[in-house]
Amino acid sequence: MFPYRDENETVRTPIVTFALIAANVLVWLLYQGAGASGPLEASVCNWGLIPGELTLQATPGDGFPMGAGMACLVDQGREPVHVLSSMFLHGGWMHLLGNMWFLWLFGNNVEDSMGRFRFIVFYLLCGAIAALAHVFTDASSIIPMVGASGAISGVMGAYIILYPRVRVYCLVVIIVFVTTIAVPAWVMLGYWMLLQLLGGLAPAAGGGVAFWAHIGGFAAGVLLIKSFSRPEYIRQHRSRHWRPSRLGMDRSRWG
Repeated sequence: MFPYRDENETVRTPIVTFALIAANVLVWLLYQGAGASGPLEASVCNWGLIPGELTLQATPGDGFPMGAGMACLVDQGREPVHVLSSMFLHGGWMHLLGNMWFLWLFGNNVEDSMGRFRFIVFYLLCGAIAALAHVFTDASSIIPMVGASGAISGVMGAYIILYPRVRVYCLVVIIVFVTTIAVPAWVMLGYWMLLQLLGGLAPAAGGGVAFWAHIGGFAAGVLLIKSFSRPEYIRQHRSRHWRPSRLGMDRSRWG
C-alpha cells in the first residue's frame, strides 16, 4: 500500500513541514550533487552516521566501499554531530522523494497538533532516537546511515495515536493491476510498521534499509506525542474532520 492522500485538514499553515522538505531537497541538490557520483559518496561518508565510529568499536582506517575506486574510511571525531546531519542526507532520488512524500502527508497534521517550535524539536528528537536505535542494534557497523526516515517514522507514530480513524487513500498493486482503497490510518500505518518489524527480524533481507531506525523512530513518536501535543490545538484540528451525513446528502462537521 502506498498512501497518496488523507481526509485530514489542517488549521494552521505547516511552515516547519515545508521548511524541512525544502532543507532536505536543497541539501540533496546543492551538497549531494543531486546524486552525482563523487559528491554523493563524499557527503554520505563525511556526514552520514557510522555506528562503529560513534561507539568506538570500529578500527580507524577500515574502509567501506562506496563505488568504483572509492571507500569510506573510519576515523574518530564529530560523530555525535552526524546523528543530526545524517537526517538531511539521502542515498538516491527515490529515497529522497519517498521520504519527502511521507513527511508531507503526515507531518502537516502532526505539526498542527503541537505548533511549529514543538514540532521541530519533536522531529529532531525522534530522528536522534531512531539513529541511536540503529546504532544500538549494529554497534560495530562501518556502513554509513543516511535519511530522514527515522524522524519521519516518529511523525507516523504520532499520527497513529492522534488520528487513528482518519481515512488514508492508498494505491495497491496486485500483480499487474493497480487499484485504490481507503483505510483507517491505524491500518495503513500498522501495516507499514509490521513490514519494518519483519525486516528488522530478518536482517539478511534488509538490503541496506535501517529497519531498527524506523522502529525506534516510530516508537519514539508514539511515546512522545502526548508530551508535545497541545489539547486545544487537537480540538481545533479535529473540528475540521468530516464524514458523510447519515442521509448521505452532504458533509457535516464533527469533533
